[in-house]
Amino acid sequence: MFGLSELAVILIVVVVVLGIKKLPELTRSAGKAARIFKSETKALKEQDAPGAEKVVEGTVVGRQDESAPRV
Repeated sequence: MFGLSELAVILIVVVVVLGIKKLPELTRSAGKAARIFKSETKALKEQDAPGAEKVVEGTVVGRQDESAPRV
């Protein structure tokens, strides 16, 4: 029915008509979100690199099943 370019034009028109006052705030928050996403993907790539040390932090809890052998 509609292609991607038509939907993009409609979305732009709706944003401009309904949210002209909030447009700078929306673009600012979109930029922040993009920067956060980029830094997180970079961190994940560095973490998964060969030879990278993997550290898992947490709390050790006791077993509920006391009949199970302890290792």
